Amino acid sequence: MKHNKMKAKLHAGEPAFGLSIMVPSPQLVEMAGGLGFDWVLLDCEHGTMSIEGLELMVMAAEAAGLTPIARPQSKRSDHILQVLDRGAMGVQVPHVNNRADAEAAFAAVKYHPLGERGHASGTRAARYDLTMSPSDYTAMANDETLVCVQLETAEAIANADEILSVDGIDVFFIGPTDLAQSMGFPGQLDAEPVAQAIESTLAKIVAAARIPGMPGNRQTVRSVLDTGARYVYAHVPKLLKSAADDYFAAARSR
Repeated sequence: MKHNKMKAKLHAGEPAFGLSIMVPSPQLVEMAGGLGFDWVLLDCEHGTMSIEGLELMVMAAEAAGLTPIARPQSKRSDHILQVLDRGAMGVQVPHVNNRADAEAAFAAVKYHPLGERGHASGTRAARYDLTMSPSDYTAMANDETLVCVQLETAEAIANADEILSVDGIDVFFIGPTDLAQSMGFPGQLDAEPVAQAIESTLAKIVAAARIPGMPGNRQTVRSVLDTGARYVYAHVPKLLKSAADDYFAAARSR
């Protein structure tokens, strides 16, 4: 466990820019470091990576100076534990719908006395117990590991106030795609009720002096930042699409 530079940046009031990667590729993680990103989101919920593949990508992130954040397969505590024990420095927990879900996510990330995370000897996260004592590691992990919860259903939006009341959570991320589907507008992120729900919930997060998160591509990142969101990431396919559009526009210009 090392100092979480990305978490420190967020709590200092600065935005931290991430790249969401859904395929098992340490090379893409290395490229993200060279491109100037602060962190990578390693997506085990929607992506195709195994737990072994995730571990290699965490190693690549560390070597590239990036903070590795994992989206576990689900909000279950065993899925959260799997990615943390491989060295992820935080989790973005999907489908947190109420206060109980948020409290359970926090407890799954933190060791005693803050939470209930399982503690095993010799994990990669603890550097195999070779460089610090287990007690020093657990204290550092409790300080440095980031907790992000996803509000991505109509139920979560309705329960936003109670979710925001949970202490210790670093980031409250709004997932617009699942939210639109939950509200009856699949694929229509700009539908009026969806846009209003996102806007009002982001305002609540900011008013509570908590850290909001949202995805932002080349076309939307400025407006996302203007809402107060600081935990912001782009998806690889959308980033490639923007770059390809610019490339072909240049190639076809006269």
